[in-house]
Amino acid sequence: MIRFTAPLQLWNSADGNWHFMTVPDDFVGEIKAHAFETPRGFRSVRVEVSIADITWRTSIFPMKAGSLFLPIKAEARRKAGIRAGDDVQVALQLL
Repeated sequence: MIRFTAPLQLWNSADGNWHFMTVPDDFVGEIKAHAFETPRGFRSVRVEVSIADITWRTSIFPMKAGSLFLPIKAEARRKAGIRAGDDVQVALQLL
């Protein structure tokens, strides 16, 4: 289980707004090693995410800078009462 706290960020694009977190660099090597074992499209890694008492499955994606992008869906944000700028505690289980 990977646990960290990071700010919830908002990214605006022509396709809409995305709420996401950047996985801290301390965990990137472990996650990328796992990705080599189970390759997926876009070099994504399937994860189970828990924030507060909300748990769901999604994928994390590599970013150009070498970090990892964790999208946070609207339903989870609403249930957890979080918004862009909040520091959020996350637990990730690699699938």
